[in-house]
Amino acid sequence: MDSNKVNDEIEESLEKIEKNEERLKVIENIKNNIANNKLNSKVELNDPVMTEELREKFIMNFDSIRRTLPKRIKRWEARKIAKNYTKLFNFGTTKIIGLKNLEAVKSGAIITGNHFNPMDTTVIMYALEKVGKFNHLDIVIEEENTLMEGQFGFILNNCGTIPMSKSQAYLENNFMPSIKKLLNNKDMILIYPEEQMWFNYRKPRPCKIGAYHIATKFNVPIIPMFTEMREIEGKYDENGFNKLKFILHIMPAIYPDESKSFREAKMELRDKDYQLKVAAYEKAYGKKLDYTFEDRDIAGLVEDEDYLYDRKEVKGRIKSSKNSEEE
Repeated sequence: MDSNKVNDEIEESLEKIEKNEERLKVIENIKNNIANNKLNSKVELNDPVMTEELREKFIMNFDSIRRTLPKRIKRWEARKIAKNYTKLFNFGTTKIIGLKNLEAVKSGAIITGNHFNPMDTTVIMYALEKVGKFNHLDIVIEEENTLMEGQFGFILNNCGTIPMSKSQAYLENNFMPSIKKLLNNKDMILIYPEEQMWFNYRKPRPCKIGAYHIATKFNVPIIPMFTEMREIEGKYDENGFNKLKFILHIMPAIYPDESKSFREAKMELRDKDYQLKVAAYEKAYGKKLDYTFEDRDIAGLVEDEDYLYDRKEVKGRIKSSKNSEEE
């Protein structure tokens, strides 16, 4: 059979795969935000809205460190569910480059990563499980996430989560004391400094200062992470996008410079972390970072051979990294 005809038929069949309309609207929001240089703004649709009444009811007395037995039982149940999801989405498929950098940190720490999917946390959980720290991971979430319902809502309210709120009283009297106690307990706290989730967006975005303020205040390291997304050729999810495999890049920890002023130290941490993520992106995808939008910036939107998992270059990087970690 003529190979050109086969390729034409494949391209035609790909075009017929319908993408989820809501996801396409979210992608359009991403395009608009990029055009307006709003790289940390919200793009998702129909997210819950936090009111003052709901904040008073659900946030002000949120028990982030699970002081009571019922709260601890719920945390155990939520982490059990999260561990199952972590295995489901990552076991045998997700690859980790730089695991020794995570193992090397023995203190409490702030983990930062790129935020592209509701399940991206499981990629980082997968790494924590490999070094025996799964149950010492806490996650800072938007306060609106506590309003979600169902099993996902149960996880978000109970799986070692710490809501970030606009309430100054909550931040001073609940959030920061909880963070301090967890870090003193040598927990690792995951914060997404990009702030908003951008669906399947490959590129690292500028970092907000919060994670670095916390690291500097409590003199703990930042562990920079970046998740690379690769399409699986010819396989699609329920939204019509290519299924993905993940490669988690864990960089060496960076520490606050105690010789500098508080403001200088936290800004330096932020800039270093961002540059490490940019370098990881450029090495992973073989291209310089810029914020000109292309369809293939959204993982799974178009099937591009340069972004497939089954490329010799990708497998070579993974194998090389694995060999270096075993040395």
